Amino acid sequence: MDNPQAPNDSPDWERKTLEKLLFLTLEEQKNRRRWGIFFKFLGFGYLALVLVALVDWGTEASHQDRHTALIDVTGMIETKGASNAEKMIESLQSAFKEKKVAGVILRINSPGGSPVQAGMINDEIRRLRAKHPETPLYAVVEDICASGGYYVAAAADKIYVNKASIVGSIGVLMDGFGFTGTMDKLGVDRRLLTAGNNKGFLDPFSPQNPNQTAHAQVMLDDIHQQFIDVVKTGRGARLKETPEMFSGLMWTGDQSVKLGLADDFGSVDSVARDVIKAEKVLDYSVKDNIAERFARRLGAGAVNSLWKGFFETSAGVSLR
Repeated sequence: MDNPQAPNDSPDWERKTLEKLLFLTLEEQKNRRRWGIFFKFLGFGYLALVLVALVDWGTEASHQDRHTALIDVTGMIETKGASNAEKMIESLQSAFKEKKVAGVILRINSPGGSPVQAGMINDEIRRLRAKHPETPLYAVVEDICASGGYYVAAAADKIYVNKASIVGSIGVLMDGFGFTGTMDKLGVDRRLLTAGNNKGFLDPFSPQNPNQTAHAQVMLDDIHQQFIDVVKTGRGARLKETPEMFSGLMWTGDQSVKLGLADDFGSVDSVARDVIKAEKVLDYSVKDNIAERFARRLGAGAVNSLWKGFFETSAGVSLR
């Protein structure tokens, strides 16, 4: 008797196997597409979240009501910083031209910076105060208002601090490094060619030149006197001068009030509510654009500073 045909010998076996393989392949491709779409949506969602975090979506609060204008002076006051003169002046002009602004508050958290940038901001504050005498401007110090930060604050009608704020550092510095000893130990010669006896001014790889050092001190003293004059002009008879006031020392907010470097204790809210009498506060600070914010979040600013510091050999003057 003949054996029945085995299942694997069925003429349909190959066709069914191919159908199953084709079906599994199609299912795998569908699943792959689904996961691909999922990850694309996930990527777009992440990008959207990044944009939301970077863009200042701050609601355009109505300017129809009487309000207090707030401008932040944060971090180093320097050309490429968040509180450079260009941004500060734009913010100030925007606040002072708004008819419903009852007063302007500079919220200061700055250790100082460029005397040029701070001076430009101070000049613009005094110009705008003269042009708009009906609009007061107050400085409110939070953590620190030192050196260039105080240079800016000195132009305000009044300065308010916290008891633990750090205030002062009325001085100027020029810092750098000297590598001549290290070069001698390593047997490295400095080969510097200049057209002009002082073109290699304060070169860190050359021995100090007494004449150049004396000239640098004259410049520092000149800028320091400019700083002192700005403070005396801004604070007037309120200053209770001491021998150490313009030495570069810093004081607590409590001490600064006693010295006349500040007027009273207060915060943004209390000054807006109790002094300006306009409790509604609107931020007039010019913000970084998306590229600047993204770079700062990723630390590009720190990287640029590192490279700048690495390649620059000339000393810089700063109020800090």
